[in-house]
Amino acid sequence: MKAKQLLTTFFLPTLGTTLTTPVQTGLDVLIANNYTQLSGRKVLILTNPTGITPNLELGVDVMHRSGQVDLAGVLGPEHGFRGTAQAGGSEGTFTDELTGLTVYDAYNVNTSTLISYIRDSKADTVVYDIQDVGVRFYTYTWAMYDTMLAAALTNTKFVVLDRPNPITGLNAFGPVLKERYSSYVGRKPIAQAHGMTSGELARMFVGQGWIKQDANGSDLTLEVVKMDGWERKMSWAETGLHWVLPSPNMPTPDTALIYPGAGMFEGTNMSEGRGTTRPFELLGAPFGNTTWVVKMRELDIPNTNYRFACFTPTTSKFKSRISCGVQSYITLTDQGDYERFDPVYLGTSLLWTAKHLYTSGTKDGFEWLKTEDTGEYNVDLLVGSPLIREGIDAGLSPEDIQKQWMKGLEEFKGDRGKYLLY
Repeated sequence: MKAKQLLTTFFLPTLGTTLTTPVQTGLDVLIANNYTQLSGRKVLILTNPTGITPNLELGVDVMHRSGQVDLAGVLGPEHGFRGTAQAGGSEGTFTDELTGLTVYDAYNVNTSTLISYIRDSKADTVVYDIQDVGVRFYTYTWAMYDTMLAAALTNTKFVVLDRPNPITGLNAFGPVLKERYSSYVGRKPIAQAHGMTSGELARMFVGQGWIKQDANGSDLTLEVVKMDGWERKMSWAETGLHWVLPSPNMPTPDTALIYPGAGMFEGTNMSEGRGTTRPFELLGAPFGNTTWVVKMRELDIPNTNYRFACFTPTTSKFKSRISCGVQSYITLTDQGDYERFDPVYLGTSLLWTAKHLYTSGTKDGFEWLKTEDTGEYNVDLLVGSPLIREGIDAGLSPEDIQKQWMKGLEEFKGDRGKYLLY
């Protein structure tokens, strides 16, 4: 049966109900085609708990049970294959009890280590199946890039099982990374909110020559198993797919919507809401107060509103300390709203107001954090350049800062158009 003929209907045997979804992910298409794309291949799969079917089964478990895919092992990214690790952590290398497969620790490892995993597993194909959130500094994108590089260097095929961009694929926003600021939260010059799927990004990595350049001239054989039924204008709710936390601090699609901007607070001494039930929507510090909400409302950013909020993080910054600040609310009702709403501009505005309200010259005020090893500003690595930090410190308005990134963004959009699949 061809994928186009399938209605994407699955049965939940324990519930006795039928589940239908408007969108088939790449995994669903692969299963509907009886794994023909992987026929005769020995497969190492880079995935996590988001690599599921519509009836909430993990793709690796389904493949293993089917006996139709020769699985050589699993690569576990940040937070791990089964998703048990917190931010900046992994599950290590272990034998998975359910499948008996070796799970290799692939979080922030070098190319040589990834090559050793491919060779140890004897795989001839690497498959990628992870739900992205559409943001450059989300590390799964660069786990994919680094594994593509290792695949090129070992003459191993690479297959992406595509999934939706949960904040839609209508537009791209924010600064484009300058390669001087390349790190594990951004390897290549793409926009902060790129508006692409993982399959489209993989095509760009190959098409722009970045993989070949970094692989010392080695080519990569790339295949993308496209989704069926997904349109760029779709909100996550319109896909009909279940949301599985891609990481512990990405609990809802609403979190993904604000993350491209509010995620920059990771580069400050203020809490980005980790250790709460609404990370990135909640921002604050012990020195925060009601003035922040007043200032943000004065900016009159369309589709947004703000609430004065106090919270006590259970982990991360200000653990067990009362912190106050804002909770941001975003209301997008139609395609035009999604196409125009700039989450990076919102994040820049939140940084701008916080910096101007709470800089006191003491330890009890706003600060930009630096990395311990290189002394670089963390926010510069997230943004991919010093543009936002330097603009705020120089007294530029959020509008003036936004204008500075538009030229690079428009150039990126021109390149981006060559690799879109939907």
